[in-house]
Parts: sequence; C-alpha cells; structure tokens
Amino acid sequence: MAHLTQRCFQPLNIAVLTISDTRTFDTDTSGQTLADLLQTAGHVLIDRGLVKDDIYQIRAQVSQWIADPQVQVVLMTGGTGFTPRDNTPQAVAPLLDKQVDGFGELFRQVSLAEIGMSTLQSRALAGMSNGVLVCCLPGSPGACRTGWEQILAGQLDSRTGPCNFTPHLKPQDGIAPTACETRS
Repeated sequence: MAHLTQRCFQPLNIAVLTISDTRTFDTDTSGQTLADLLQTAGHVLIDRGLVKDDIYQIRAQVSQWIADPQVQVVLMTGGTGFTPRDNTPQAVAPLLDKQVDGFGELFRQVSLAEIGMSTLQSRALAGMSNGVLVCCLPGSPGACRTGWEQILAGQLDSRTGPCNFTPHLKPQDGIAPTACETRS
C-alpha cells in the first residue's frame, strides 16, 4: 500500500491538453478540472491547450511539450472512446518511449464503481517519452477527477512510497529527483 514518506514535496511542471471538436476554453470543464486539481495539489500549470480530435494536431502539441525542457507531465482529456473521431490513443502511442501498461487497466478498475461496465469503453493510457509522463484520460470532468484522485495525485507526489513517477521525470532547476525506495 502506498503511503507518504518523509521526503519533501517536489512540485511538477504539468501541461494540460483537451482534445475536442466542440469545446472552447470557456466550455472546457474537463481541462479546467485537471488544471484546478493539479494546482490545488501544489503543482505548476505550465501550459494549457485545446486541439481538435485530429491525430496530427494532437501529435504536434504533445511533441512540442515532450521536447520542452520545462514540461515534466502532460495530462490529456478527451478522444479516448470508440467513436470515429476518438483518435487520442493512436495519436499518442507512437510518441511514447515506454508505455505504462497498468495505467489504463487501473483506470478502468477504479472507474468500475462509478460507471459500471461502461468503463470497458475507455482507452485511457499513459507512457513516458523523453522524461515526460503523458497520460490520456476520457473527456468528462468525472473521469478526470477519478484519474487524478485515484491514480495521479499519488503517483505525481514525490512523497508517495515506496515509489512514484517523479524519479523518472526530467529534473528541474538542477534538483535531482529522489529515487524510489527498495522493498524489503
């Protein structure tokens, strides 16, 4: 079971991307939910974007952030379903150096209590690319809240033990990330 250790909290630089053919920044409740949650947790919202559900627009924005030395995490919302316009997984997967296979599995597991078997239709995924954690969540505020509260809040908190994602991310300001603890 994960727990908070005596380590110091290290705020992360996080970019949020909404994928939608219909939303604007004024109507983007999912992206706003992620932005609010990460800032409340003490992290830095370093950038926020909104693109159409188009493979190449998604890849262009995510690629820009992966290459940015300041961005450590990209949180994405939208485009993970099964409609013809849901292109996020196929847009992002080729950009990843390593997939975090358990992310989608765990997201569907924790979503089961909230939305029942509809969780099968989520193609949530995550992976690492150039020291950046990229996470793709469904496009509802509830799904974003579930993903943050049940998975990401702990995994992006440097104090969570025995391990979290922070040691695997790009270091900022010359601060080396704290390595994971070993299990006895």
